[in-house]
Amino acid sequence: MTATPSPTLAGRVVAVLLHPASAIVGLALVVVAAQVFGQSFWTTLATRAAILALAALSLGFVLGQGGLVSFGHAAPFGIGAYVVLIAGEAGIRDVFALVPLAFLGAAAFAAPTGALALRTRGVYFIMITLAFAQMAYFVFSALSAYGGDDGMSIVGRATVFGVKLFRNDANLAWLAIGLLAAVSLFLHGTVHARFGHVLRAARDNEARTAALGFSVFRTRLVAHVLAAGFAGIAGALMAEQTGFVSPALMNWHRSGELIVMVVLGGSRRLSGAVLGAIAVVLVEEFLGATTEYWKLGLGLIILAVVAGRVADLGRLVGRRG
Repeated sequence: MTATPSPTLAGRVVAVLLHPASAIVGLALVVVAAQVFGQSFWTTLATRAAILALAALSLGFVLGQGGLVSFGHAAPFGIGAYVVLIAGEAGIRDVFALVPLAFLGAAAFAAPTGALALRTRGVYFIMITLAFAQMAYFVFSALSAYGGDDGMSIVGRATVFGVKLFRNDANLAWLAIGLLAAVSLFLHGTVHARFGHVLRAARDNEARTAALGFSVFRTRLVAHVLAAGFAGIAGALMAEQTGFVSPALMNWHRSGELIVMVVLGGSRRLSGAVLGAIAVVLVEEFLGATTEYWKLGLGLIILAVVAGRVADLGRLVGRRG
């Protein structure tokens, strides 16, 4: 019987760096450094990274743990942003109201559409989620009261019991990082609970999981709704940061970007979505400042990552053979 080799120091360091807590702490340190050195751009970048990491994390939950490749995840993201716009027009600006409303608005969209989409499998699930997202896109494009196709600026940033706390970009950054940490903690607990085990079991062998008496459909639907709700919160934060909402937030390109983030970081672990989102934001910002063809560079990075994983898999299969 072959003994399992103990992890090396380098392996331990890599494991720590790949932990989602390390990425979240890193974002917090960037905000602190921005305040110390007076670099407001760093705060903006960290906020955007935290928001997209939250959106990617929500998609990574259903994609990696449930095996559900949703190409319509931008829809709840955009709905969360529109909740901020519509609530603001109605005079609701408190963050303790906006965050739950964004979650509920996105979840309310995901519940019926998910119930229909989950009746399908594989490429059909991908296409039906894309179809529902495009339907949402065209519905909001037709809302002339909220800017229609051109979009609309929000009234002002959220308040905390009437105090305009988020006029300071750093406070908005702390809110985004705090919500990312809270959702990450919640989803990690969910993944290691019974619910998460059933979700992964259904991903690996749906027939066997159903034969054991578990409701695969109900488990997947709950996961789908939860993921959409958290994406809605990310969309609300994006609206707060940019001060502008448009149907472009729920275009299929956004869904594609979120899938890239999840795949780049590794879809089978939740931390991968966070790391992938941060990597894409950094590549977009720094490579985009060099050339307008930065997406070509991102594509080459993705190819290199995928090729490395295929090589690792080939070596693993070779050892087992």
